[in-house]
Amino acid sequence: VSDASGCSMIALLHTGAAKFPQSLLPRARQAVCSLLPTGVLKGYGSIVNRKLASHGFGASMAAMSSFPPQRYHYFLVLDFEATCDKPQIHPQEIIEFPILKLNGRTMEIESTFHMYVQPVVHPQLTPFCTELTGIIQGMVDGQPSLQQVLERVDEWMAKEGLLDPSVKSIFVTCGDWDLKVMLPGQCQYLGLPVADYFKQWINLKKAYSFAMGSWPKNGLLDMNKGLNLQHIGRPHSGIDDCKNIANIMKTLAHRGFIFKQTSKPF
Repeated sequence: VSDASGCSMIALLHTGAAKFPQSLLPRARQAVCSLLPTGVLKGYGSIVNRKLASHGFGASMAAMSSFPPQRYHYFLVLDFEATCDKPQIHPQEIIEFPILKLNGRTMEIESTFHMYVQPVVHPQLTPFCTELTGIIQGMVDGQPSLQQVLERVDEWMAKEGLLDPSVKSIFVTCGDWDLKVMLPGQCQYLGLPVADYFKQWINLKKAYSFAMGSWPKNGLLDMNKGLNLQHIGRPHSGIDDCKNIANIMKTLAHRGFIFKQTSKPF
């Protein structure tokens, strides 16, 4: 109910924002906008925005999301590319190490870590590897070793506040291979420790199957198709795959899906 100036509706938002269902906020915003005269709207808009922000609804009404809150403050989207050939070479070595820091409240990308890695056992990339990943020899030659890259990941995690015990974050991968097989296997081969934050993750394929009721046999391509999303970049580019994973997660979150850890504790 509103008077001519819409003040009653604003008062409702002022006093009831803490208990107001988040899913109804976009409708409330439309109601306020339709009831307020243009001049009044400008004056009251910032007041309502500030009031809602003080209740944890974001910095502006336009930025408010209508999906339920996630269990994590941040999702760390990761997708390795590694040396490969047909038949497969052993050991495989990580050659691209991308991470996207996804805000668990807005599902927007806040920060990016992206480095190429110099392979040491098989330093020369195969034509098959270059064709599959788009990574050419010059992109890995002279790059840091995996040990050096892992040190820089730790520095980035610290800088982003992700090592704070009060901050809940978890890695997200398209499958279990990256953190169950690839990273621990190469670290074991090189005699390197695996940081604890790499030991729990969300397998996006499992999350998608829980949300949509079907298993994405062809990974990102099937998930994008199932959600009517345009594929970003080229398949098997680590950084592009991360962007697709983030886009799929955002879409599922907007549909009300809440992400949970799928890996078993080490």
